[in-house]
Amino acid sequence: LSPVELIIMQALCWVHDDLNEVDIGSYILKVCGQEEVLQNKHCVGSHEYIQNCRKWDTEIKLQLLTRSVICRDLARTSKKVGTYKNFFYLIKWDELIIFPIQISQLPLESVLCLTLFGILNQSSGSSPDSNKQRKGPEILGQIDFPSHAFDIEYKIPQAAKTTVHHSIETLEKPLREHLLAILSKDNTIGLSKEDKEFLWEKRHYCHSHTSSLPKILVSAPHWDWASLPEIYSLLQQWPPLSPLAALELLDSKFADQEVRNIAVNWIETLSDDELTDFLPQFVQALKYETYLDSALVRFLLARALGSIRIAHYLYWLLKDTLYDPKFGVRYEQILGAFLSVCGKRLREELEKQTRLVQLFGMVAERVKQTSGSARQAALQNGMERVQLFFLKNKCRLPLNPSLVAKELNIKACSFFSSNAVPLKVALINADPLGEEINVMFKVGEDLRQDMLALQMIKIMDKIWLQEGLDLRMVIFKCLSTGKDRGMVELVPASDTLRKIQVEYGVTGSFKDKPLAEWLRKYNPTEEEYEKASENFIYSCAGCCVATYVLGICDRHNDNIMLRNTGHMFHIDFGKFLGHAQMFGSFKRDRAPFVLTSDMAYVINGGEKPTIRFQLFVDLCCQAYNLIRKRASLFLNLLSLMLSSGLPELSGVQDLKYVQDALQPQTTDAEATIFFTRLIESSLGSVATKFNFFIHNLAQLRFSGLPSNDEPILSFSAKTYSLKQDGRIKQVSVFTYQKRYNPDKHYIYVVRVLREGQVEPTFVFRTFDEFQELHNKLGILFPLWKLPGFPNKMVLGRTHIKDVAAKRKVELNSYIQSLMNSSSEVAECDLVYTFFHPLLRDEKVEGIDGIARPTVGGEVKLSISYRNSTLFIMVMHIKDLVKDGADPNPYVKTYLLPDTHKTSKRKTKISRKTRNPTFNEMLVYSGYSMETLKQRELQLSVLSAESLRENFFLGGITLSLKDFNLSKETVNWYRLTGKRSHF
Repeated sequence: LSPVELIIMQALCWVHDDLNEVDIGSYILKVCGQEEVLQNKHCVGSHEYIQNCRKWDTEIKLQLLTRSVICRDLARTSKKVGTYKNFFYLIKWDELIIFPIQISQLPLESVLCLTLFGILNQSSGSSPDSNKQRKGPEILGQIDFPSHAFDIEYKIPQAAKTTVHHSIETLEKPLREHLLAILSKDNTIGLSKEDKEFLWEKRHYCHSHTSSLPKILVSAPHWDWASLPEIYSLLQQWPPLSPLAALELLDSKFADQEVRNIAVNWIETLSDDELTDFLPQFVQALKYETYLDSALVRFLLARALGSIRIAHYLYWLLKDTLYDPKFGVRYEQILGAFLSVCGKRLREELEKQTRLVQLFGMVAERVKQTSGSARQAALQNGMERVQLFFLKNKCRLPLNPSLVAKELNIKACSFFSSNAVPLKVALINADPLGEEINVMFKVGEDLRQDMLALQMIKIMDKIWLQEGLDLRMVIFKCLSTGKDRGMVELVPASDTLRKIQVEYGVTGSFKDKPLAEWLRKYNPTEEEYEKASENFIYSCAGCCVATYVLGICDRHNDNIMLRNTGHMFHIDFGKFLGHAQMFGSFKRDRAPFVLTSDMAYVINGGEKPTIRFQLFVDLCCQAYNLIRKRASLFLNLLSLMLSSGLPELSGVQDLKYVQDALQPQTTDAEATIFFTRLIESSLGSVATKFNFFIHNLAQLRFSGLPSNDEPILSFSAKTYSLKQDGRIKQVSVFTYQKRYNPDKHYIYVVRVLREGQVEPTFVFRTFDEFQELHNKLGILFPLWKLPGFPNKMVLGRTHIKDVAAKRKVELNSYIQSLMNSSSEVAECDLVYTFFHPLLRDEKVEGIDGIARPTVGGEVKLSISYRNSTLFIMVMHIKDLVKDGADPNPYVKTYLLPDTHKTSKRKTKISRKTRNPTFNEMLVYSGYSMETLKQRELQLSVLSAESLRENFFLGGITLSLKDFNLSKETVNWYRLTGKRSHF
């Protein structure tokens, strides 16, 4: 039994004693609020409604019904339908056009295409310079040739009977590697003339690489009569392609009918759900058919007759293409064929939807044309006319055929204040168990690009889900219902980032906390907030990958939205494939994708980097690599849309953008490194740095010193005062000592004599600690003139003896000036806390060294070996331990033994974090596997310090003989206190 049938049985057991007497198949589960049922033989989770309920964490509402009550209104009837003829004005030229080409030399699919252009007629009374205003010729349509009075039969050549197959392994190594490099390309875009010649020559070695067929066919040197037998032989002997791979054979590059027929034959196994996902590309592919009666047209009509959903979307896609200046007539004929076979009830339903769209269009036009207070009146009057339509009809929505509306909720209808002034339409669900339906209706904007972008994002999401990666993506519907107009689904319980940020003042976009605080407002318990922030991390990762791959530009806080459940999503895709909005000569979108400091605040759970950000980076890289594996699918889908008339998808250069974004010919590890750098670039973009700058100014201005419950100095656990410790009588820097634990550095011995004491005490302070004292005195006494502090910048290393000797004199001078200044400064708690003896000062062994801090943390590594090269990818480190400020960690490795220290490798430095992400590759070339088995990998984590020897944070030594180097090993390793010798 399927999960759906089990649920039906559970419901029936409450009313039937013996389920053996019940026909389970006569019952169905209907979705409340929609005229849609769960397929009894399917999984529950495969239904879109169930997926959305789980995504929003809302109650799943299903209704148990018998099959007899299923709505059959749209079932096809056998009643004959009349045909319609078009009438045109008669235009006569009586001119002879001669093409000096022999028909026998043309390919079979050659088409004589005559296009009618129109030029605007200028009136005789126009001004002398009126030619400047003259528009160029406009396409009025294609000329339709009359049918022949006799039948013409084309003799298709027979396929050659030769059967030749060779294994690619039998080729010499250089030829094999060259062939494999060509076959590994994602699309036919990058094939050079030389590649095509080589590929055609070696075509019989490619049968084991099934998906290479489109590349081989596009490499065929000729498609004339003499060449076709060899091409057809190759085609007929080729193993079947998967439906999605065969989709490429419907592109304009493949006009031959045999190729297209076989492609359709392979595509027929596509499920209804998949066909619905890719339907826009199939409708565009109809332009590339030589004949109206083709396998593709028959395939689409047949599948539409078997599925209301496919029929519904096919109707609206065909309707939208009627405005195509070149192919409008063809689509009109296909639409006519569809309407003649779909059945009377469905035809009437589609006519109702068309009428509803026209009414909404008229209201939207009127509202857009009026201004000020008149807009609300125009909206009210218009919606009342639409309400008259609902008095006679219930109507399905073009966005989704399972949603049926019975009337408008006029009080809830409004308009948005953006340039296009779109309508917000509130509809009452015909199903009493359903919720209100909210949609947006736009006029004056071409929504086809939004449709395409959302389609690509939906396909990405399905790929991620199939691979077990749920990025909590918000997928909403968008449909172009005519030239420059259409409907968009409104996602409930969501707001734009701008609206969220301005709740915290005009400068809300410069603050880090608004998003987090907004989510807290809707998720007050800790458990709810954790769930919302997790949704944010996952959905933000999906948005970053999707918007980068598709080159979605013009991103600002008015077209990025956040749901109160934490799901982030993008709207308005007017700019994509890298066509950024320009500001003068600069692109407004300078970052690869939008990742701002307030987003990072939610991801990290605060201001400082945490392991949650490492999860975010991993999710991005995993999602990116999964899309890269399906690069050919996305390139094929976009290629099929090249003739759609979208201005930003018009040529190969636009496809090249996506191809380059997907980093072809790189390994997953290299792509992970690449995308990690993109994340860093986005967080470090100019705009984001400005946000951080404003944020830092605010911190400096308002934060001052730590609050009472925090230590006043980072190295002292408590605060001390003159009253507690006694007045300081004398203080001086007595000497300095060199220390080796935990790193080489100098520490300054300060002699302190207090009133009432015979013997002085000695405290040990580093240069950094003196620097912290001075900085905090500056914050505490901003209007006082404090003594000058020694210059912290020193050329060369800072731990040498000469520097320490010089600083000893300077620090002593600083202390004397400080203690001789006003009593408010010299006797403040900050100064007395600085000179109070610490536990480390009182220990006897403190003279020789300072107690070593605890070492902690783990490092995540990927270790692999290929082509005589060891690859060490340093991925993440978490939970580093360091006293005081956050460290600036980097990783250093050696292959031991290494007498001459030639195997040193280093990562970049990550600033001020205990949880750094590196995703950097450290490479050791020219090592055999036998040699590596005798080596140890020594890894150290250090903090880059500007004023002293770099600080050791932990390390680990791994014996390479313990690794199976023939495969990649990814693991976390705990850092220990063992110090590197290098």
